[in-house]
Amino acid sequence: MNERLENSPLFIKAQQIDELVSKVADLIEECDEDADSEMQMMQHFKEYLTNSSRLIPAKIAGVFDDEIFYDVKMETATIIRREARYILAYTASLKELSFKDVDYLKLIRDEIEEFRILFAEWVKTFNKQNYKIDGWGLFNPPGVNNDDYDIEDDLPFDNPFDDDF
Repeated sequence: MNERLENSPLFIKAQQIDELVSKVADLIEECDEDADSEMQMMQHFKEYLTNSSRLIPAKIAGVFDDEIFYDVKMETATIIRREARYILAYTASLKELSFKDVDYLKLIRDEIEEFRILFAEWVKTFNKQNYKIDGWGLFNPPGVNNDDYDIEDDLPFDNPFDDDF
């Protein structure tokens, strides 16, 4: 892992969230299929929380390199935001399901808020000049449209990864 990533406040916060979620997940008792529906739902939220909290630092690490195109970074940032928002929803659901250690849920939510601020600052650092045109039109830098001229269209060879079906 690169030193810049390891020292990034965003990455560090993502790892802290993952560690906290892991500790909260340990508080949710394992249950079998005969358990009541509330206990089974808590078990599902435990899995969802864990999956989301693990995905966030992995996604950050995957696009932390400055050479990654803007559209890929924005798409990944969208996934990270989605997972953070899922964590907020899962903690709210656990509270409604009478999870007994609600103070820990509040800690997770507070950590997500701190993460949100760091995340917004990180997104501002994305290089808007380093992009490939997103033909879907979702993740182009400001001022770039999906149907703009793309110099790669004029390359004198066919892209070997662009299969014609």
